[in-house]
Amino acid sequence: MLHFRQPAGTSRGVYTERRSWFVEVVEGDRRGVGECTPLPDLSCDARPDYAEVLRRFCDDVERTGRIDFEAMRDYPSMLFGLETAIQSVNSPLSTFRSPLLFDTPFSRGEVGIPINGLVWMGTYEEMLRRMEQKLADGFRCVKLKVGAIDFDRELDLVRRIRERFGPREVELRLDANGGFAFDEALYKLELLSQYAIHSIEQPIRQGQWANMAELCRDAPLPIALDEELIGVNDPEQKRQLLRIVKPAYIVLKPSLHGGMAGCREWIRLAREEGVGSWITSALESNVGLNAIAQFCSSVYGPAITIPQGLGTGQLFTDNIPMPLEIRGSQLWISRNS
Repeated sequence: MLHFRQPAGTSRGVYTERRSWFVEVVEGDRRGVGECTPLPDLSCDARPDYAEVLRRFCDDVERTGRIDFEAMRDYPSMLFGLETAIQSVNSPLSTFRSPLLFDTPFSRGEVGIPINGLVWMGTYEEMLRRMEQKLADGFRCVKLKVGAIDFDRELDLVRRIRERFGPREVELRLDANGGFAFDEALYKLELLSQYAIHSIEQPIRQGQWANMAELCRDAPLPIALDEELIGVNDPEQKRQLLRIVKPAYIVLKPSLHGGMAGCREWIRLAREEGVGSWITSALESNVGLNAIAQFCSSVYGPAITIPQGLGTGQLFTDNIPMPLEIRGSQLWISRNS
């Protein structure tokens, strides 16, 4: 169980602790570890018998020596943990404390990945203070969680930020976590659009494809899908969603959206449909964050220009040591650690 330094607020509630399961693969003298971390009330595989189901999948891997991806499509957090452990144990340069999952410049500690700063929901004063701290820390892309406090105060917060920092200085992203009602969403997006917003994630709750498609068509700022992708695990259904809704972006979390294999599938289909993407963590420990960041470097290449959502390693008081560090507005792996 991991414990947050401060409560992590979203429109769905407030997290104070995080439960994770860790799987270990051993082959000779080599060990690989992976993290399985479902989000309660959000992950499609968050279930009361999670540990028992995970145990069965581990037994299958132990018996066959491989992951049955088709069987695990509907269990993304379990799949991600097993993928990570196997990828680690199969990498000749990987060690238990410093796993090198993919041989990329980032994984070798040669380049960093640009990341956004994250400002959690809270009172107006808390969010303003957190935003000022992120800017002082050197972040030039900041994501605000919105949709939980009074909208007029959230709008005022965005206005005050823009009065101090223009769009060339700070890129602003918003994440509503489905917090807007559909009949109010377009009006709110129009008000927000005057402040040069890069994009807004999931303005309304998932499962309303027709309504989301209407917003993507009519809204004056780009819309990104996040929760909308959860549970959409069949390739044809993925393509259908992208073609019907036509978002500007999709935001991918391996623990929620099909593990590494499922995210690769999403990225390929999105590119075919002209949809952009980036990758974020889903409140994993450093074990999961390390895997997600290296995976990100493997799918997007060494010259990543779009800030990714990989700055969550500082959230916990009792995180697991990994050679990850934030330098300015980039995430790095320190190979000297």
